[in-house]
Amino acid sequence: MKKALFCILAAALTAVAALAAPKATTLLSPNGKLTVNLETGSGSLSYTVVKDGKPVYEMRDIRLVTGTETIPDGNVKVGKTRFMYDKFQPVVPLKFSTVVDEYNETEVSLGKGITMLLRVMDNAVAYRFVMDRKGDVEVYDDHFLLVPADGFTANYQTARSFNTSSEEPYRSGSLADWAASDRKMATSPLLLSGADDTQLLMGESDLDDYPHLFYTTDGTAVIPTYPKAPLRWEPRGDRSEEIVEEAPYIAKTSASRAFPWRWVAVTDSKGILEQTLPAQLSRRSVLDDTSWIHPGQFSWEWWNGAAPYGPDVDFKAGCNLATYKYYADFAAKFGVEYILLDEGWAVSTTDPFHGNADLDIHELIRYCNGIGVKIVLWVPWLTVYNHFDTIFKTYAEWGIPAMKIDFMDHADQWMVNFYKKVTAEAAKYHIVLDWHGAFTPAGLEYEYPNLLSYEGILGLENMERCRPENTVWLPFIRNAVGAADFTPGGMYNLQPDRYRAIRPNSGAPGTRAFNMALYVILESGVQMLCDNPTRYYENEDCARYIASVPTTWDETRALEAKAGEYVIVAKRKGSKWFIGGITNGTERDFSLKLDFLSPGRHRMTAFKDGLNAGYQAMHYNKVEKNVDSSETVDIHMARNGGWAAVIE
Repeated sequence: MKKALFCILAAALTAVAALAAPKATTLLSPNGKLTVNLETGSGSLSYTVVKDGKPVYEMRDIRLVTGTETIPDGNVKVGKTRFMYDKFQPVVPLKFSTVVDEYNETEVSLGKGITMLLRVMDNAVAYRFVMDRKGDVEVYDDHFLLVPADGFTANYQTARSFNTSSEEPYRSGSLADWAASDRKMATSPLLLSGADDTQLLMGESDLDDYPHLFYTTDGTAVIPTYPKAPLRWEPRGDRSEEIVEEAPYIAKTSASRAFPWRWVAVTDSKGILEQTLPAQLSRRSVLDDTSWIHPGQFSWEWWNGAAPYGPDVDFKAGCNLATYKYYADFAAKFGVEYILLDEGWAVSTTDPFHGNADLDIHELIRYCNGIGVKIVLWVPWLTVYNHFDTIFKTYAEWGIPAMKIDFMDHADQWMVNFYKKVTAEAAKYHIVLDWHGAFTPAGLEYEYPNLLSYEGILGLENMERCRPENTVWLPFIRNAVGAADFTPGGMYNLQPDRYRAIRPNSGAPGTRAFNMALYVILESGVQMLCDNPTRYYENEDCARYIASVPTTWDETRALEAKAGEYVIVAKRKGSKWFIGGITNGTERDFSLKLDFLSPGRHRMTAFKDGLNAGYQAMHYNKVEKNVDSSETVDIHMARNGGWAAVIE
C-alpha cells in the first residue's frame, strides 16, 4: 500500500513539474536565417533569437502589468505559425516606393482575453500584446529584459528626464558602462553593435493612446521605462507646460486594443539602411485622398538669422515682408517648394493670426501664390492647443498648406494623443505638418501621411554641437525609424576643431561635400535649405545640386556602411540615381561599383572633398564624366568629409 501511494505521489509530482517546466516552440524567418526559440511556462514568457546558428539576444520576462494583474499568469498556449506576404506603396516613400512585407507569425494565448503576437521577419523579430476585453484598463508596466550576447556595445541618446527634445549626442559603451554613467535613461531607438557587425536596432511601432518608449539598464539588460500618465498640467510660459499631478499608471486605455509593437532589427550596418520595419509594422493610411500631400524642400530663415546681404538686397533684413519675398524669389528660382516662416513672423507667439508690424501676411501669401511657392507657418504647440478649434480652418482659408509645430518636449500618453488629434485635424484641412521639439516617429506618420517629418534629432540647428562624429550615427539609429528634420544645407563649412561661427553667419561642421551628401543620406518628407539665399547664390553649383535632390525615393541601395563610422548610399528617383557618402573624423577611400545602373552610358556629376578639405572644409571639386554599370568609381573622403553625386 505504501509503495502504491508513493508511486501515485511521484506520478503527481512529475505531472506538476511537467506543467511548470518551460515549453519550447521554434519559429523561423521566411528565409530560415533567424530562429526564435520561444519558452512559455507558469507565469513566464521569453525567447532567444539566433542568427545563422549564433545566439544574438534573449528577450526575457515579457509581461504586461495592469492595476489588477500581471500577464501572463500561467495559462499560456502557443498557436500555429502562419506565413504572411504583402506589398504596399507608402504615401511618402522614404526608401522604396513599394515595400515588401513577409513574415512568419504565431499567436500566443495568455488567457482572459489577451494574446501575444510574435512575428519573425528575415531581418527582425517583433511582438505585441492584443487585448479583447470590455471597458478600460490601467497599465502600470509594459515590461521586458533584452539581454544581448557577449561583446555588444550600446549606442544610445541619453535623456535628463522624460521632458526632453531628444537632441543629445550619442554615447557608446557596454551596458555596464551605461549603468555606471551619470545618465541612466535613453531615448528610443537604441542600437546594440556586435564586433562582427551584427546590429540590433531596438524600436517601437504603431504607438497609439500610449506613452512613448524610453530605455534604461541594470548593466546586463536593456529595460523599458515610460512616463506616467499626467492627470493635470499647467502652462509654463508661451510654449511649455509643467505636469503638476501624475497617475500611478503609464496609461489608462481601452481594454479592447492592440498595444505597440516592440521590435528588434537583427541585421548588419547595410541592412539597417535598407530596412523598412517602421512602415511594415505601422497602420496603413486612413486618408482616402492623399493627392494634396506634397513632400518637398523648405527655404528656411531662422538658422541664418533672416539676413540676406547680397548686392540685390536694398531693404532692411529681418522677419518682414521684403525679406520673406526675397526668400520666396530664391525658392522659385531654384525650384524649392516651400518657404518657412519661423519664430518672429507673428505679432506674438501666442497670437497665430496676425503678422508682426513689418509683415502683411496676406500680401505675402498673394505674392507667393503668384510665383508658385507655398508658405509654412511656425507655431508653438501650446498656441495650437489654445486655438485648436480655429487655427487649421483659418490657415486653410488663408491658403496655408503646411505648419511647423514646436516645443512639445513630452512623450506621455496625453502628448502622444495630442500629436494624433492635431495631425488628424490638420488632415481635414489639407495641411501637412513638421513636428519639432518632438519625440521620434513610431507610426502616426503612416496612419496620417500628412505628418511629413519630426525633429527629435541633434541636427544642424545646434550648430557647433552638431559634430560629424555624431551625425554619422543618425542613419543607423534616429533616421532608421523614420523621417528626421535635420535642417542641412550650410554653405559656410568648418572642421569641428576650427569652428568659429554665430548667427547670422552660421556655420556647418564638416566639409562642403559632407553637408551636400546629407540630402541623399538623411530621410525626411521635408528637407530644409537652412542657409542664406545670398550664400546659395554665391555657391550656385552646390545649391542647384541640393535643390535637385528628391525627398521621396523609389529605391535605396547601401553601398558601404559601418555604423557610427561611415555610410555611402545610392538612391533612385525615376531614372536618376543620387549617391551620398559621409565619414567621421577618419579620412577614407572607397571603390564604388556602379552595377546598379541600367545598361548604357550615363552622365555623372559629383562633388568631392578637395585636397585641403581636412583643414579648409570649404574646399571641394566638381567632377563631370560619363560612366556605365561596368565601372567603379574611386572616391576619397577627408576627415569629417563626404561625397555627393547624381547619375542620369
